[in-house]
Amino acid sequence: MNGRIITSSRLHLTLIDLNGERGRLDGGVGITLKNPNLIIKAKPNGEFKTEFEEKNLEENLIREYSAKIEEAAKRTLSYLKSIERFDFIIEKTFPAHSGLGSGTQVSLAIAKLITGFHGTEMDSWELARIVGRGGTSGIGVASFEYGGFIVDGGHSKKEKTDFLPSSASKASPPPVIARYDFPEDWNIIVAVPRIDRQVSGRKEVNIFQEYCPIPLEEVERLSHIILMKMMPSVLEEDIESFGEAINEIQRIGFKRVERKLQHPIIDKIIDNMLSTGAVGAGMSSFGPAVYGITDTNPKDVLKAANEAMGDVGGLALITNARNSGAKYE
Repeated sequence: MNGRIITSSRLHLTLIDLNGERGRLDGGVGITLKNPNLIIKAKPNGEFKTEFEEKNLEENLIREYSAKIEEAAKRTLSYLKSIERFDFIIEKTFPAHSGLGSGTQVSLAIAKLITGFHGTEMDSWELARIVGRGGTSGIGVASFEYGGFIVDGGHSKKEKTDFLPSSASKASPPPVIARYDFPEDWNIIVAVPRIDRQVSGRKEVNIFQEYCPIPLEEVERLSHIILMKMMPSVLEEDIESFGEAINEIQRIGFKRVERKLQHPIIDKIIDNMLSTGAVGAGMSSFGPAVYGITDTNPKDVLKAANEAMGDVGGLALITNARNSGAKYE
């Protein structure tokens, strides 16, 4: 019997507290997306092969996915004390190291498929501990479990004592302190320019070490915007206030650092989205994925994003929030 899983991408709107004076680090805000998504099948009694059904995929994407799949499979099988071998068929992918959370989604998908075959029921936080995800942000793990709009509470400094990205942190996934359905009639335009200046690995670790701690007053201002503007606007379906909150957080805290270190085309795409009528626009995680929010003219905003990317090219699409977690078949 084969297993199949469909899981989503996510926007990471901002990290909250990279100061730590109040006793916690990190914290995050994000939105689960319907598209782009990831679809993986697993066949037991295999040879540990990974096959990709999509045509003309770039070699570096194939390498990234293959490495993540192999690592997650080995960790999960070791945890289960199993010698079972699987083949994995990747029906659909989305860009790696793009700010859309592919690493967490593919790792959790593999863990879910393998534990499912073994009849072992585990929630996403248990799976994340096995495959080593969620050490900084809990948005990807919670998106896999629940979908929707998510706020996580970060890590106690008793568990995590330094400023590190998820790829370098061994901390457990943080608790979810708020999860709401995100209005599905709000259009989300996602654009991922094809640029080389991407942040991951050792470069990402060095950035955390260089720019943290973030000044406490910036953390407090950001927390105020999230608690008293962004979260209520989701519940009240007030897209104008939500857009204003998105725009404000681009200039505060660690998001300001992330934006400063990215390619100038990021600012161009965001400016184009805003000038075409998006109520809010920003960069997801370290980028290069950017997004705009609108409930009126998504095709115009999409066109503006494509025009800004110009000869660089890249992925651009109109999507909506997904208010449910990964689908395991």
